[in-house]
Amino acid sequence: MTPFGTRLREAMDTRGPLCVGIDPHASLLDSWGLADDVAGVERFSRTVVEALAGQVAVFKPQAAFFERFGSRGVAVLERTVADVRAAGGLVVMDAKRGDIGSTMAAYAEAFLRKDSPLFSDALTVSPYLGYGSLAPAVELARENGAGLFVLALTSNPEGAQVQRAVREDGLSVGATMLRHLAAENAGAAPMGSFGAVVGATLGDLSSFDLDINGPLLAPGVGAQGATAADLQAVFGAAVRNVVPNVSRGVLRHGPDAAALREAAARFADEIRAAVEA
Repeated sequence: MTPFGTRLREAMDTRGPLCVGIDPHASLLDSWGLADDVAGVERFSRTVVEALAGQVAVFKPQAAFFERFGSRGVAVLERTVADVRAAGGLVVMDAKRGDIGSTMAAYAEAFLRKDSPLFSDALTVSPYLGYGSLAPAVELARENGAGLFVLALTSNPEGAQVQRAVREDGLSVGATMLRHLAAENAGAAPMGSFGAVVGATLGDLSSFDLDINGPLLAPGVGAQGATAADLQAVFGAAVRNVVPNVSRGVLRHGPDAAALREAAARFADEIRAAVEA
């Protein structure tokens, strides 16, 4: 399979640099007039995919909102992943898995092995048992043409307690994760497959080297307060590799399919204009 970084670059260039979340949480289901149950989650997810899968580059299902309904919810997640990929979209599974040894390997097999019903183009992972703990996921992603997004500089205020902590070598923990990712992506063209999660609401990040030759998944645009116009200031020269994630900013326009498409197109156009400015 063509590496994830190559497929992502093509999708972003063709469809625009936008990732839409698929987050069927209770309040959003209620605003759509849907029950907070498996049927509601399925109707919600199917509506998002049918409306947007032909125009949006990347979708990011939040696994927890499906898993809370047990096996029936996971079955809906499996169908959602399959439907997005069948329509030509890329799936970034937002599961934030992180562990050691055989457990990390099992998490990787669930989401990054080609014959898994949850096989995704990329997976979000937590490196805070040490970057080396991600080795099984890195290896399986390479074998299957998939990618990873490693939590590096997240937008939640609590994240700074760990991510901005300074190591004995003078590097912060977040900067260390970025350095590891740059090494994973060395020599890849047009872009590596191992990305970082970096919040779009964090302001000036010029003290961090975001040039990892890989994608930067950037939550925070829309409902969390960041705008497309902020991206240049936050990401600087790395802005072309930014994949802004918008969830509520698009999803609040449902369940009307035309309104969802219009909102997604507007965000994609605004982001493209800001990136290319």
